[in-house]
Amino acid sequence: MKIYSFVCILVCWTSLTMGQTIILSDYDTGIPIQGANIISNDLNRTVVSDSNGQADITMLKLSKKLLITQANYHKVEVTYEQLHQANFNLTLNSKNLTLNEVTILRKNWENQRITSPNRIASIKMKDAAFQNPQTAADLLGASGYAFIQKSQLGGGSPMLRGYATNRVLYVVDDVRMNTAIFRAGNLQNVISLDANAMESTEVIFGPGSVMYGSDAIGGIMKFGTLEPKLAKFNKQVSVSGNALMRTSSANSEMTAHGNLNIGLKKWAFLSSFTRAIYGDLRAGTKGGDSYFYRPSYVTTIDNKDYMVQNKDSSLQIGSKYNQTNFMQKIRFQANEYLNLEYAVHVSQTSSFNRYDRLYVVQTQGPYKNKLRWAEWYYGPQKWDMQRLGMQYTKSKIVFDSIRFVAALQHFEESRYEREFMFRELHMQRERVRAFSMNLDAEKNVKSKLQILYGAEWVHNVVNSEASLTHVITLESLPTVTRYPDGSTWQSMGLYTNLKYNLSSRLVLNAGIRYNYYLIKASFDTAIFQFPFSQANMRNGALSGSIGAVYTPMESWQIYASIARGFRSPNIDDMGKVFESTPGYLVVPNPNLRPEKVYNFELGMAKKFNNFLKIDFSAYQTYLLDALVRQDYTFNGQTTIRYLGNHSKIQAVQNASEVRVHGIQLGLDFYYKGFGVNSAFSYQNGKEKNVDSLKYFPLRHAAPTFGSTHFTYTRKKYKLDFYVVYNAKMDADDLALTERINYSYAKNAKGENYVAAWHTLNLKGAYFINQNVVIALGIENIMDRLYRPYSSGISAPGRNFIASIRTKF
Repeated sequence: MKIYSFVCILVCWTSLTMGQTIILSDYDTGIPIQGANIISNDLNRTVVSDSNGQADITMLKLSKKLLITQANYHKVEVTYEQLHQANFNLTLNSKNLTLNEVTILRKNWENQRITSPNRIASIKMKDAAFQNPQTAADLLGASGYAFIQKSQLGGGSPMLRGYATNRVLYVVDDVRMNTAIFRAGNLQNVISLDANAMESTEVIFGPGSVMYGSDAIGGIMKFGTLEPKLAKFNKQVSVSGNALMRTSSANSEMTAHGNLNIGLKKWAFLSSFTRAIYGDLRAGTKGGDSYFYRPSYVTTIDNKDYMVQNKDSSLQIGSKYNQTNFMQKIRFQANEYLNLEYAVHVSQTSSFNRYDRLYVVQTQGPYKNKLRWAEWYYGPQKWDMQRLGMQYTKSKIVFDSIRFVAALQHFEESRYEREFMFRELHMQRERVRAFSMNLDAEKNVKSKLQILYGAEWVHNVVNSEASLTHVITLESLPTVTRYPDGSTWQSMGLYTNLKYNLSSRLVLNAGIRYNYYLIKASFDTAIFQFPFSQANMRNGALSGSIGAVYTPMESWQIYASIARGFRSPNIDDMGKVFESTPGYLVVPNPNLRPEKVYNFELGMAKKFNNFLKIDFSAYQTYLLDALVRQDYTFNGQTTIRYLGNHSKIQAVQNASEVRVHGIQLGLDFYYKGFGVNSAFSYQNGKEKNVDSLKYFPLRHAAPTFGSTHFTYTRKKYKLDFYVVYNAKMDADDLALTERINYSYAKNAKGENYVAAWHTLNLKGAYFINQNVVIALGIENIMDRLYRPYSSGISAPGRNFIASIRTKF
């Protein structure tokens, strides 16, 4: 009897001391639920589920009842005994509709979206994985609120509320990605990011200069990559990972991705690798304009250029490329307050053609009616970043949490061009070394006031080289560089932001920032006759914002904000020499001022029970001292000979004003597994022409666009039939520069215009279990031939997609 009693006591003691793990998963898909709180009110303790949906609840065993909450799921109350009977596996039902999603507004300080006076589009990673985007640009486009322009397959230039390129900001792991050579024309830097290695992606609309400084005029695209996870649940080592294989037919895609996490008690190591190979892109064959086909291309045999007929005109020959991405992160949790992280990101593409230049036809000269370019391609686009982050979370007098991030980035881009039957290959290569440091702190004063404050320093060094190489003799000579070699751009800023809970229903937000920037450049007058040899620019800008969020009830939110932002001139604005379009040469202008923007926004969101949500936002922005290319006098001349061509001189100048207004609408409906999700964006932008003082359409104001998804989700299956659409733009709706652009179709009058288009698409997924998912899809079912606004390459035709994802 004594032995029996001893065994019973031993068993009970063991059950109380052994770790117990709960596993939380989505009721419909079986996908693990991260970030769920398991709360014991009587013990006053809380644990949080990790990326595998697991949480150690050993410390909660003596609780009478457990409350399980997650922003996107219904609350559940269970007893420990009920969990034991369920073998500690619990499924949660998705709310589907919520105003209270967690969002990350700055430096990963978590806020409830319901207290933010900005419109924010959060792209859920499980939804993004279901859509199977090829690049980070396609990932942004999946939000339904970012319009993506492409000049080639290896591209993707997001447009937000009428602004793009150097007027929108990329942020990756709390580090600004925009550099001193981000240009006003379309650029493809976003594809350097790996869409398969993201943990969070958000688009924050409107000026964000208070928190992020220069460039955040149209909005901020914030990417958070996968984070290393420590060992959990009394384990010495935890090993987990993911793998993906994907193929698609429109460009013969072959993508392989894998990531591996090794977690120890205080150390964690995360490795991620992606290799993607894309062939020539096939356009649609139904409807559209035959101008979008590729009738011929140039090939070179024995140093002679020949025009060759394209036997398959829907195949966009010369558009293929490939890309490799690698990421390594190391995390050290020194103690419960201090966390350190070091990360290395590396991305490189192959060379790829600027496709929109390859079908330009010469209209005069000895090779009239021949393609102008024998070669026009970008060299490998390279990006790497080393990042060191430190976060200390312990309440002090001046902060509750403080974070320091230092980063060193290297960017390399190059372009090569040679005209038909010419023997000299023109090369320009730029390398940018970007160093940045950010210090950010958070302090909660009692329960009503939250203060964020910090400082930022950014330093860019631009190296630029150029040459003319004879393709037969290989003799190479230096020529004028795109930018002044060795030029520097610096930015220093201080900011503070306050959030005050005036009541349980009204939250006020206000912030202010001062930024100071310096530019130094030296110009080589030996090759190009600049009227100056040195240029030094320095100036400051003050930004501010104020907003309010009113929540009359849990299901209803109203917000309004006023913001002033800025964009400082960079090396691309001030010191560039390049041929923008044939016959126009852009030259340096050292007399520039910051652009200033004023934004007014009003929005609301309303939820009806748990099946319908409608959200709406309207905005108006005014951009003053806007930097635009205009005719210019250089050395007393208005025209110049450049690379053998007679060109009109232009320069970037503070010579315009921009007005943009628009609305964004969203609708979400869910009922018993059926869902409807719709996103709609209308933007109208006008830019003042210096010569006529009249307002003309803004180049980056995309046509009305949107998408509507009809979904069905049940247990292990998910289906999505959806429509993506763009409205028509007549010739008078196009910006002046787009009216002479050769990438557009012609109307009956021979004028450029953009045809309306829509595509029908179907995707499905089968969740074999919580670790394996098979996805199939058909995009552009009707094989529609179309070209998105401002793009230089036609969109994919009918595209079959297949992928398999595994998790362990």
